[in-house]
Amino acid sequence: MSTAAAIAGTRRALAASVPQGSPRPRPTPSQLDWQRDELAMFLHFGVNTFSDREWGDGREDPAVFAPTKLDAREWARTAKVAGFRALVLTAKHHDGFCLWPSRTTKHSVATSPWRGGRGDLVQEFVDACRAEDLRPGLYLSPWDRNNPAYGDSPRYNDLYVDQLRELLANYGAIHEVWFDGANGEGPNGKKQEYDWPRVWGEVRRLQPQAVMFSDAGPDVRWCGNESGSAGDPNWSTVDPAIVPVPGMSGKHIIDSLQHGDPNGSVWRPAEADTSIRPGWFYHPAEDERVRSVDALMNLYFRSVGRNSKLLLNVPPTKDGVLHPTDVARLMGFADRRRALFGQDLAVKAASLSTGGIGYSSNQWVDLGQPVPVSAVRLEEPIERTGQVVTEYVLSCGMRGEPLEELARGATVGFARLERFAPRTVNVVHVSVRRLASGPALTMRVYA
Repeated sequence: MSTAAAIAGTRRALAASVPQGSPRPRPTPSQLDWQRDELAMFLHFGVNTFSDREWGDGREDPAVFAPTKLDAREWARTAKVAGFRALVLTAKHHDGFCLWPSRTTKHSVATSPWRGGRGDLVQEFVDACRAEDLRPGLYLSPWDRNNPAYGDSPRYNDLYVDQLRELLANYGAIHEVWFDGANGEGPNGKKQEYDWPRVWGEVRRLQPQAVMFSDAGPDVRWCGNESGSAGDPNWSTVDPAIVPVPGMSGKHIIDSLQHGDPNGSVWRPAEADTSIRPGWFYHPAEDERVRSVDALMNLYFRSVGRNSKLLLNVPPTKDGVLHPTDVARLMGFADRRRALFGQDLAVKAASLSTGGIGYSSNQWVDLGQPVPVSAVRLEEPIERTGQVVTEYVLSCGMRGEPLEELARGATVGFARLERFAPRTVNVVHVSVRRLASGPALTMRVYA
């Protein structure tokens, strides 16, 4: 979608909007903390790692799960040094193998040779996160290709909730509970009817501060693709009636997930998930296909830079550690971000905001002496006003001379990142139209 088309679409959507000045949806404290993390690491690890498959069929022998050097603390240390603030582990994938000793099934680490059958990877994972001051999250696949109860809907729903209780009642605070709508056939050839209201209610009861991710939220929504790209524009507000449960399909569903809704009644920001490799689980054949640092920077601008959060999968190897190539790319990614965003040129600059007609405003940052500029970050105070910007135009130049337009867009939200070929300027300007009056944007300027 072009910028002009995006702005035109937003204007059409706002034609029937709530009256200007009406209260807008705003993030809960948990949603705000979740978005401020900006970067989270996904860790796909399980029997697929050892069978060299992406989707196990549930018939894997637990004996294949035998990492010899597993070090969850290494995962957490790497994530922290690379600037990630949260991790999400695949506690159970579609194959049904549980990375904790579940009472609901024998298909778990308890019947594997790892740690002599006495291991609990979920415990090691959350301990490692807390040791490095990172937020732990867990993914419990609703699809279970191993359990014979799958497809007997009432029976499996009871079992699934029991697994959820084990994870959420025994490991301390969990920051994010990650669901998807995966719903294939089980061992009996039947499909399952999930009881999502019951599942969500159990999370609220056991972990009231956690955010829940799925197509349908209810706290955080999928961005609509697995390429790590949020929509443009990307509203954090949505109409919950469009995607009421996970697993729905259709163009209107993807459009809603990608772009949100400026008139949406609930706050449900987008999470952009993708993998550092072509696959989600580790495969030796992909060791030469790890994303470059440039590709990771592009991901950052397409996710965090479009009012989203990036969930980047980095799969551990059969040994149970991260591959050196993946680690090197993560460190390069961190170095590149620090080099670009290390100094905000606007911190000591003079800033002036002026009112305009209706709900428009202008803001200047006077950098003093001419300096090279190559990126700008815009931020709305979403905790106070929600997401209200409906159009912005970013310009720069030399004081007293005509300004050059750098970029324009339809909305900002938590963060909007714009980058461009470096130019030497001493003035940066942004003009804004918004749904309601409120505090000025925060503008950060980088060389």
